[in-house]
Amino acid sequence: MPLFIIIIFFAAFFFFFVYFIPVRLWVSAIASGVKISLFSLIGMRLRKVDPFVIVPSIIMVHKAGISLGSNSLEAHYLAGGDVLRVVKALISADKANLNLKFEKACAIDLAGRDVLEAVKTSVNPMVIDAPKSGLLSAVAKDGIEVRARARVTVRANIERLVGGATEETIIARVGEGIVTTIGSAATYKAVLENPDKISKNVLDRGLDAGTAFEILSIDIADVDVGRNVGAKLQTDQADADLKVAQARAETRRAMAVAQEQEMSARTQEMRAHVVEAEAEIPKAIAHAFREGKLGVMDYYNIKNIQADTTMRNQIGQNENEVDKDKTN
Repeated sequence: MPLFIIIIFFAAFFFFFVYFIPVRLWVSAIASGVKISLFSLIGMRLRKVDPFVIVPSIIMVHKAGISLGSNSLEAHYLAGGDVLRVVKALISADKANLNLKFEKACAIDLAGRDVLEAVKTSVNPMVIDAPKSGLLSAVAKDGIEVRARARVTVRANIERLVGGATEETIIARVGEGIVTTIGSAATYKAVLENPDKISKNVLDRGLDAGTAFEILSIDIADVDVGRNVGAKLQTDQADADLKVAQARAETRRAMAVAQEQEMSARTQEMRAHVVEAEAEIPKAIAHAFREGKLGVMDYYNIKNIQADTTMRNQIGQNENEVDKDKTN
């Protein structure tokens, strides 16, 4: 029984020894000429720092000839940074003679930027398409649409990576410059004849200000002629004016029809008044008979006059109809 306890004790001791003291890492560091004590490795475990990240990083910077202590690497690791990426970026920047300090690299990494990719972009410039897909449309002063696409060569500016705008800002500014240049051109032919004018105007605007990049060149990759926007707008305006004129004419016609109907109604009203007035005549004659102001002979004379008037009207109508027939 004591032997079993001793075996368990030594097994537990061996497990904790191997866990707290990664012997292979310690041997690798010693073989690489890096002086690191076993107590430092135990301290990393106690501080919850992965020695399999810190020790290889120390070996890399030592072999690259960069003076960097383990405390700085551990601090960046505890801050949530990518230690290996920062170390590789420092080595790449040192080989490319770029002035990149460890503190600056840590700040870039903690800001969410890929510091290693930034160093690579500083050494090997990156090409950005503006816009990323398709062509950017703009209209010249003569109303002709011109579509263009630019290729922007940029280099990362390490000093402005923290707080600087991304490539999306570059694309937006270049697009704005293209639209402004095409829009200020007198004709679309001027743009087709001198597409480099777009590049010069865009470069002169200093579009890389406040961004994490430095624009090296802007090349127009494609220029195409689109629709005659001016003619289309004029046609649409003419159609709109026609519709407005038709609406106004329809309004006037409706007003005329309404006025005609109103006049017809007023005519009918006047005729009703005439009929009403004529209906009062027999009443007046009867009243005159009762009052003794109208005799029988007077009444007959009135009737003769009315009959004579009616006959004359009919004769006149017949003569008018005969004249019309002769004319036809």
